[in-house]
Amino acid sequence: MTKGYSLEHDLRLLINNPKYSDIEILCEDEKKLYGCRAILAARSEVFDRLLYNGMKESYDNQISFPEIHSSGMKIILEYTYAGSIKEESLSKDNIIEAFYAADYFQLLDLQDYIMKTIKKTNYAETYSPELLSRAAEIMPLSEDNILLNLLIETVATIPLNIIEFGRLSITALQYLLISTHEKEKPFATPEYEVFRYSAILAAKQVSNNTYKNLMKRLPTLEQLEDSVQIESKRIFNNQKIAKELEPLIKFIDFRRIKGQILADTIDPLEIIPTKIILDVYRQKARLNNADSNEFRGTLNNYVWDKSACGSKLIVDDNGKVVYAQNGWYNLQNVRAKVTFENKGIFEWDVIIEKACEYIWVGICASENFNYETFAGFQPTGWVLGSSGNCFNSNNWSNYCPSFGDDTKITVHLNMNKRTCAFTVNGIKYPEILEWNNLPSKLHPVVSLRHPGRFRIKPH
Repeated sequence: MTKGYSLEHDLRLLINNPKYSDIEILCEDEKKLYGCRAILAARSEVFDRLLYNGMKESYDNQISFPEIHSSGMKIILEYTYAGSIKEESLSKDNIIEAFYAADYFQLLDLQDYIMKTIKKTNYAETYSPELLSRAAEIMPLSEDNILLNLLIETVATIPLNIIEFGRLSITALQYLLISTHEKEKPFATPEYEVFRYSAILAAKQVSNNTYKNLMKRLPTLEQLEDSVQIESKRIFNNQKIAKELEPLIKFIDFRRIKGQILADTIDPLEIIPTKIILDVYRQKARLNNADSNEFRGTLNNYVWDKSACGSKLIVDDNGKVVYAQNGWYNLQNVRAKVTFENKGIFEWDVIIEKACEYIWVGICASENFNYETFAGFQPTGWVLGSSGNCFNSNNWSNYCPSFGDDTKITVHLNMNKRTCAFTVNGIKYPEILEWNNLPSKLHPVVSLRHPGRFRIKPH
């Protein structure tokens, strides 16, 4: 195009062009760019103050920006000269530097354009760990930084165990944990996996061998639930791992990790300060009223109670199994001997060894409860059925898919919040919102008829 037809086209010819420049710009990566001081000063207050302040920079033909990468400065020059930037000028490799530079030079419209580009492309969804890692290198954590907040929110919705080690830096992980710690924000990772990812990432800073060693000692949560064998050999460099882990530790909530995992998997590694572990043990002990039995011997309250049982039900196998008499087809109930009162978090399993037409598992109160009629019709019975529906006081709601023979049901009773949830065949479902009237004293209960056969055991 011949000069003179388009102002924007003609000004673009000046961008980083030594022929038309009167100042050299030195960048963080030691690359040299070229600019026209009058245009830069006219378009940016920051450039104006630097280039026309009557001091040394006003007369030198060189100015240095040790915090600005050349990839970001090129975007600044394009925007400064042309008033806009081409969409193809931005990429996943320079968009963080461009935003940081736009913020440095107080070019708000350019910042807005960069944010719109990030949102309408797949950069945030596809490259958010890498982008957050680069942003954490050059930007301080701030609630006002809209780019950092967007990247943190995006990474928070990705389970950490699917982010390959190396994509997220330890500083970026720290930003993520600080910004989500004890806050009601969407977060996709269980707290044990937060610890696991943090510890392995810390080990990776020590050495590749330390990283591989810890990987073998820290299984995923899924592997723990499947009882995968853990290597028991000693962790080398555990003090060095602990040192690298220090910036992250106070933003990991160990209270959210099961006590058995703390005791069997985390504590033996000796990479967590003893005080933190002991404080969590103490808190769990205070919250959980399900202490060991006060009697010596083998007394186990997770058994069916013959004295709290429908007249046509039979309790067998030392109280572990209940079934209905042959030919009895009306639902009756039996509760367990164990009692849950006031505070604590309790879990137990019910195994459906033989299904009947309808299977019901849940909790009941001992007061005003009739063992001869279906628990779900009663105001003091709360049960989940094999149809996938929940019942209480003859009111029902859909909860999960149907189930039958050989189903394992885990009941999760939180007496601190008075809520109940179920895991059916390894899939945990949420708390049942309709059950908002649970009393302060409850028991496990099942409802069944012939040929049903249920077994109870501690989880």
